[in-house]
Amino acid sequence: MTFRTAAPRVEEIADGIYAYLQPDGGWCLNNAGIIVGSSSTAVIDTAATEQRALQLHSAVMKLSSRRPNVVVNTHFHGDHTYGNFVFAQDATIVAHEDTRADMAAAGLHMQGLWPDVGWGAIEVALPSLTIRESSTMYIGDIRAELITFGPAHTRSDIVVWLPDTRVLFTGDLVMSGVTPFLTMGSLSGSLAAVRRLRNLDAVTLVTGHGPVTDASVLDVTEGYLRWAKQLAEAGIAAGISPLEVAREADLGSYAGLLDSERLVGNLHRAYAEAGGAALGAPLDVGAIFDDIIAFHGITGLSGLRPPELPSPESAR
Repeated sequence: MTFRTAAPRVEEIADGIYAYLQPDGGWCLNNAGIIVGSSSTAVIDTAATEQRALQLHSAVMKLSSRRPNVVVNTHFHGDHTYGNFVFAQDATIVAHEDTRADMAAAGLHMQGLWPDVGWGAIEVALPSLTIRESSTMYIGDIRAELITFGPAHTRSDIVVWLPDTRVLFTGDLVMSGVTPFLTMGSLSGSLAAVRRLRNLDAVTLVTGHGPVTDASVLDVTEGYLRWAKQLAEAGIAAGISPLEVAREADLGSYAGLLDSERLVGNLHRAYAEAGGAALGAPLDVGAIFDDIIAFHGITGLSGLRPPELPSPESAR
């Protein structure tokens, strides 16, 4: 795989509201959000490595005279949570209670998947405040709705909805120009999540990966999910494996989405649900990644390794 690495950038969405983007949005190159209110500052998701988390912290401090006092984790995956420890001394970390449990259980699992990455001195910093139902918080004068979902991308997800500016931070429920990934969540749950997100009537979406976009990304996501479901149904009827289905599939209009190999994992999830598995039931992620590797014709997970980004002096 070839990664097109560019420096992270900050994009202002509305007054005091920013997207922190890590191009090109592929594996582990996630987005974050920064909200600078009248009396407090919040960060939505962190980053995968110590170096990237320090870069994010540096970017926040350039926008606000205050250290961030709230961090929201949209889900448990390490690219969105491993950087928590950089912020934990000053910030309350908020997440769904199942996200906290999954973070504790997973630990630094990504280090095992990608052992060659320069992770730095990362450590798990668990959320100190958890929610189960949707809740409201205020970042100074900015109202933020924390809306819970799941199982969808994972078994528990949160989006951050700013109704006054109609800005939505989706986490990985939606990705812009990037293939969805629901191996640890649910296909049918993801479809239900997209329907709920439509009802918000958001104007600007900061997705978990990829460029800032608009509500049209929901059409792409829903279309992909329905197509993956149809592929799975056809594969089950033909008696062939998810890997075989993925190899034979014509990606068509979805060929331009980054990380197309995720189709393999998505089909594994669709097969499980078609077989009666509970939504979000654990699958053998190691075996699924073996299939992803085989699909892409690479020899190991290092071929899926996100590049390390150089850290500016200001992040030290």
